Amino acid sequence: MRELAYVARRTVEWREVPAPELRADCEAIVAPVAATSCDVDSAILAGHGFLDPPFALGHECVARVVETGDAVVAVAPGDLVVVPWSISCGACAHCRRGLTAHCTSVPYMAMYGAPIGGSWGGLFSDLVRVPYADAMLVPLPAGADPVAMASASDNWSLSWRLIAPHLEARPGARVLVVARGSIGLYVCDIARALGAGDVLYVDPDPEHRRIAEGFGARTAETIEPIRHGFDIAVEATGRVDQLALALNSLAPEGICESAGNHFRPGELPLLDMYLTGVTLRIARDNVRHHLPDALGLAASGKVAPERVVSHVLDWERLPQALPEKHLKPVFVRDTAAPQAAGPQTAGPQTAGPQAAGPRKAR
Repeated sequence: MRELAYVARRTVEWREVPAPELRADCEAIVAPVAATSCDVDSAILAGHGFLDPPFALGHECVARVVETGDAVVAVAPGDLVVVPWSISCGACAHCRRGLTAHCTSVPYMAMYGAPIGGSWGGLFSDLVRVPYADAMLVPLPAGADPVAMASASDNWSLSWRLIAPHLEARPGARVLVVARGSIGLYVCDIARALGAGDVLYVDPDPEHRRIAEGFGARTAETIEPIRHGFDIAVEATGRVDQLALALNSLAPEGICESAGNHFRPGELPLLDMYLTGVTLRIARDNVRHHLPDALGLAASGKVAPERVVSHVLDWERLPQALPEKHLKPVFVRDTAAPQAAGPQTAGPQTAGPQAAGPRKAR
């Protein structure tokens, strides 16, 4: 079978690898039907990551179950499921506490799409082995669009966690979003849907700002710190200066969530943070724990994650199109009759795998 490998800056290619096989009764084999790039994938493709190529890429997808072990009861062949980015058993002490990105049954940081914590492959692959199927796989809600929810494995569910619990505790809060990609836009959508009093989205990209305005946010290309201007700030740029901007704009006892992957060091305004009494959280996300809540919001009709999808492209175009600078491209294929190995037949370029409907590429 094929998996997509990152081999050099702005360069990916198919490579042939053995097809995965079940190794235990608790496992499943799935075939991605709608996969997308995470914001951190964009940084990797631009050459800003910290891992040397080559390695299998991709950790966001909706997949169709192909095969299950005898002990699997939560899903069955043919089901559409979300595959979380991190590997988790669901049974260890950390998993039972909801810390699924810190599972102790697997090596530290075991994940799809990067050779950290072992080699688990990537979700831009023809087939993928899921070691703890009942614990990891979450059925896609009935009627949900796989294209719209391709990012539920990470960015969509992460965005829910960045803002939803805080708005539940602080109804009507003022929200600042400093971003460069899909995470910030998802946060805008969720924040407005859950009753934020004001949302300001800061991003130099005019197309991103247009999408945020469609979600009801105010927008700006850039800002200076707004002293005591916001109760909640979300930074998703990977730039420490932008994280400092968010921190310096918080009201007393404000909360800042940083979703940026900070590959480079920098200075934070620690004294100002102390004087204002802010809370800063920088953490990789325990997606599996809150994935059901995030999917529940998506299925409610109160949000529109499909607006963030910039392009819907055929699976066969991955090597050419993934390195291009798109906001949120989703690559689709038809796996109604998945095969154990070998290349997939190229499908339509602008249609999803389950009545996704056409989308205009921008």
